[in-house]
Amino acid sequence: MPEDSPGPDALPPLREVIARYGIGARRSLGQHFLLDLNITRRIARESGNLDGQTVIEIGPGPGGLTRALLESGAHEIIAIERDTRAVEALSMLRDAYPGRFTVIEQDAMTIALSSLGEPDRPRTVIANLPYNIAQRLLLSWLKDIQSVQSLTLMFQKEVADRLVAAPGSRVYGRLSVITQWLCQVRPLFDLPPSAFVPPPKVTSSVLRLTPRAQPLAPARFETLERVTAAAFGQRRKMLRAALRTLSKTPLELLEQAGIDPTVRAETLEVEQFCALARAVDASEDATNNDQ
Repeated sequence: MPEDSPGPDALPPLREVIARYGIGARRSLGQHFLLDLNITRRIARESGNLDGQTVIEIGPGPGGLTRALLESGAHEIIAIERDTRAVEALSMLRDAYPGRFTVIEQDAMTIALSSLGEPDRPRTVIANLPYNIAQRLLLSWLKDIQSVQSLTLMFQKEVADRLVAAPGSRVYGRLSVITQWLCQVRPLFDLPPSAFVPPPKVTSSVLRLTPRAQPLAPARFETLERVTAAAFGQRRKMLRAALRTLSKTPLELLEQAGIDPTVRAETLEVEQFCALARAVDASEDATNNDQ
């Protein structure tokens, strides 16, 4: 470490960082900061062995979770932060951990995970996600899921419950199907509102998502999105009615997929949705070939 580097032991408390740089949490950015280093270190531990990996963090704010990640054996931490105030505050971490910490001032929605870090070095995403973009971020990452080894993410508990929900559950839906199709999802622990500054109105949950070597069943991502959007868009209706927004011949699609047309979306297994997506693609390909 260079002689003029302050080193990690000289870092000020997080509340002092917030006051010095005026990083009051902004609702428009979905900010709720974790300042308890015991909690942030637990998140880092539960993320698995980070030795030699590139760790990508989204919305680090004053850097509470970032500090815990920098204490790990990770090769480097790349933080994506759109709040200019926080970017300035995080500069002290770059000085304390020279060569191991990079901040990119950009909207995370505009960055492909596969573009970050060294091409041959494994990537892991660990983040207390801004609540207002958490679901959109996850769906965008799932399209590029093979570029990471795992994702340890914090969501509102109601969103986390949907990610792990099984068929037949009241909260089983589009997000459940697409996430479980591509990943194994494991709940880690919950955090009460009091763990954050400012406290949100809801409980939060930390999950770990591990990409499957192969999806549960063959399907095109875009088609599966359309199928699940149609099926769960009218979840109280039987599939033969709910899928009319997707196709003029829903009964033919359901027959081809081997699915009872009188069942409702929440009863289908992930593999059945994939079969339905393949039936949609086959039907549309046949139509295009006839034209």
